[in-house]
Amino acid sequence: MTTSAPLHETSDPLRIAILAGGLSHERDVSLRSGNRVAGVLKHLGHTVIVLDVDARTIASLRAFGPDVVWPLVHGGDGEDGGLQNVLIALGLPYVGTHSDGCQRASFKPTAKATVRTGGVLTPDSVTLPKAYFSQLGAQDVLGVVASHLDLPVIVKPNQGGSGLGVSYVTDADELRRAMVACFSYDERALIEKYVSGTELAISVVDTGEGPRALPPVEVVTEGQYDFDARYNPGRSEYFVPARLPQGALARVQDTALTVHTTLGLGNISRTDLILDDQGTPWFIDVNVVPGMTETSLLPLAAEADGDLPALYDALVHSPFVTP
Repeated sequence: MTTSAPLHETSDPLRIAILAGGLSHERDVSLRSGNRVAGVLKHLGHTVIVLDVDARTIASLRAFGPDVVWPLVHGGDGEDGGLQNVLIALGLPYVGTHSDGCQRASFKPTAKATVRTGGVLTPDSVTLPKAYFSQLGAQDVLGVVASHLDLPVIVKPNQGGSGLGVSYVTDADELRRAMVACFSYDERALIEKYVSGTELAISVVDTGEGPRALPPVEVVTEGQYDFDARYNPGRSEYFVPARLPQGALARVQDTALTVHTTLGLGNISRTDLILDDQGTPWFIDVNVVPGMTETSLLPLAAEADGDLPALYDALVHSPFVTP
């Protein structure tokens, strides 16, 4: 517990356990997210512990007896609903989404198919397991995919985030290398038609009065918005709110809200969109455990919206309540 005076002292201090780390490729980002959120909540006057997810986690949760848990484990293991199922089984309220919504959002092809039912556009894609490349022949499979989608395409893992294993592909040689890189992170690859335009991230929060969209963040990067560009200051430039006409701002916020509600998400999500040159939003991805680091997009949007500590305080006071 910090000894400095709270910045925005809460009227109802809670015992909060933040879950971070784990064994995913995004472990370091998760720990940074957890520690930054913990710092804000401690300054509000809450009692907070950060638990690295390991064999001692359940015993630590039982010993601490939190009023609420905030899981900030990024990547498949933290976002596919498994960790959320454990919290539900323990009877612990938590910030986030029910395990059912986590599963729908975490698997990218499932998320794309689901948001289409809500009328949201998403680029054409093909999902392939690694095994097909040995069974059907890598060269023939890639030739069929390239012919079907036309290049350029984006290759990305079926699960996971932070730009890990994601490649922009313009020719056949790049496509082969991109598949190798992708399969080092996942046994399935999503190959998606590239859409050019403005890259946007729109966070949606629900503190008990229904979901609302925060100001859209526009991301400008020289080259690919990869892991380094996301988490090393200086690689990317952010504009909050995005430099768009008012009508386009409202349109992308409405799209993010539709994604959130169609997938059945909970307290918090971040939707990544491309706004093409005709002003049409295209759904790219959704994250149910958004990053909370110093360069992460949800905190930038929350600060532009008004009061980040107040938002965090409202989230822990209105967690997803287990059935």
